[in-house]
Formats: sequence, structure tokens, C-alpha cells
Amino acid sequence: MRTRRGVEAFVEPQTAVTTTTIVLVAADGEWTRRPVPDAPTAYAWANKLGIPCYDVNLMGYPKRMRDWNPGT
Repeated sequence: MRTRRGVEAFVEPQTAVTTTTIVLVAADGEWTRRPVPDAPTAYAWANKLGIPCYDVNLMGYPKRMRDWNPGT
């Protein structure tokens, strides 16, 4: 995050196949996904870092993230 600008976090809920994850999306659309213990931990972590954090089920993924992935 220190080398990216405009980073926002998107929390993905646990599913039958995956654990809860957090997707970090930079202003240019570059993104990375990381596992987290649970959603409250993800929100607390983002808050501590001072970045916006959203529930992906409510907000969806930002267009810039989709645009960054060629062929999607």
C-alpha cells in the first residue's frame, strides 16, 4: 500500500470454498486478494490504515479493477 495511491479495500465473505478475504484495489485498478480471519478484522485493519473499506456484496467491485484485468 505504501507504493500505491488511492487504495480501497473490499471485504469478500467466507464461502463453502474460501475463507473471508480482503481485496485491495489501487487507483489504477491493480489489485491483490488476501485471506483474513473474519470481516470485523478486515474492517478494523482498513480503519487502522485509514483506507476506505466496503462490503463487496453491497458495493460490488470497482470498474477500474475489472478494466485492469485484460480479457474480463
